[in-house]
Amino acid sequence: MEVATFAGGCFWCMVKPFDEQPGIIQVISGYTGGELENPTYEQVCSNKTGHVEAVQITFNPDVFPYKKLLDLFWQQIDPTDSGGQFGDRGESYRTAIFYHDESQKELAERSKQELEQSGRFNNPIATSIVPAKPFYQAEEYHQDYYKKNPLHYNRYKVGSGRAGFIEKHWGDRNG
Repeated sequence: MEVATFAGGCFWCMVKPFDEQPGIIQVISGYTGGELENPTYEQVCSNKTGHVEAVQITFNPDVFPYKKLLDLFWQQIDPTDSGGQFGDRGESYRTAIFYHDESQKELAERSKQELEQSGRFNNPIATSIVPAKPFYQAEEYHQDYYKKNPLHYNRYKVGSGRAGFIEKHWGDRNG
């Protein structure tokens, strides 16, 4: 098993796309990238801790390779937005790929370059690729939010603009 960590704005919307794939063992919502130990949701949302909302994915690379995780990650975000994601603004909603080893770093950099060169987006790709830092699991009510609160989750995904953006840029590729 391996671990991947991605920040894609609100972590509620980053769990379901990965959770439903073969070879994905676990997807945890949490916080990473900052200096404060064991931050709370309120502290992270204050944009004063340096943390971002993120998901940490435990996966079987023989079934679902890291490259496929990267492809799916790019299809969940607006990679050109450095100020947050969709309706969520601020530092805690930035996008990032947190690599856990040199192989992940190389694959992430290559995938970012391929996306940049694809011409799919008019603006430069703003998603950062940085070394993994300690990951802190979010409060229990944030875990598997799409399962616990499906109506609110779906309203949020549409209302935030995420669903429309994904449809416009990725269409049927995103399921």
